[in-house]
Amino acid sequence: MPIDTQQLIDEAEKLGQLVSQHPAIARYKQAQQAMAEDADAKRMLADFDRQIETLGRQEQSGLAVTDAQRMQLEGLQTRIVSNPRIKALNAAQVEFVELLRRIT
Repeated sequence: MPIDTQQLIDEAEKLGQLVSQHPAIARYKQAQQAMAEDADAKRMLADFDRQIETLGRQEQSGLAVTDAQRMQLEGLQTRIVSNPRIKALNAAQVEFVELLRRIT
């Protein structure tokens, strides 16, 4: 018996409800909330984005990135990856994406 579009939509909605109850989703939401409350982590990520953008514009203008700029960016990157809330969010994102990949 052929399945119509509405049946597919109904089943997808049921699957979505099941997925939303998975522990990986709760961990991801908790990690997002913790990041939202961590001003230092948000500041570091914003600084990193700004520096990447600045260096990209600089390179497009034909100017080389200096060793000092590279070291500053690397230092910020090291601080970012060692932040416990950023680590937790990254781990939760990996788990979340893996769950979605397996479902798909």
